Amino acid sequence: MGNESKSVSVSDLAERVAGSVSGRGWTVATAESLTSGQVAAALGAAPDASLWFRGGVVAYSSDVKRSVLGVPDGPVVSEAAARSMATGVARLLGADLAVSVTGAGGPEGQDGQEPGTVWLAVTSPVAEFCEMSRFDGTPAEVVQASLERALELLAQCAIG
Repeated sequence: MGNESKSVSVSDLAERVAGSVSGRGWTVATAESLTSGQVAAALGAAPDASLWFRGGVVAYSSDVKRSVLGVPDGPVVSEAAARSMATGVARLLGADLAVSVTGAGGPEGQDGQEPGTVWLAVTSPVAEFCEMSRFDGTPAEVVQASLERALELLAQCAIG
């Protein structure tokens, strides 16, 4: 309960993205592994999504990340993978702004990364950004924190 008073809801974050991209005339896409389409679902439920949301790719399998999104050989829980996923989905779906999420949700680690290690990347007409976050908790809590962070990053990048 303590976190709920501090954090903004997923729908509020998606509405911020909607308002910001609509004002700029941008379109949005998502490339998701860890979050399995939850970022896309939140954006699709936002106001006027049909005008600005291009869609998303859920690439849970490493093979799909590589063949569909252009992720290079090597670890998929990495900066290189997150950046490739964001630029790959933007190109694939013709979006101006794209976010990607890849990580080790737990309870086990992946690619030598501890559970809760998440890479998020955003690409836009004005900038590219990538960050590593570490979230504590169960796999479901890591996914929820990753979803919220992805929407926060989209909103921040859309505002400029």
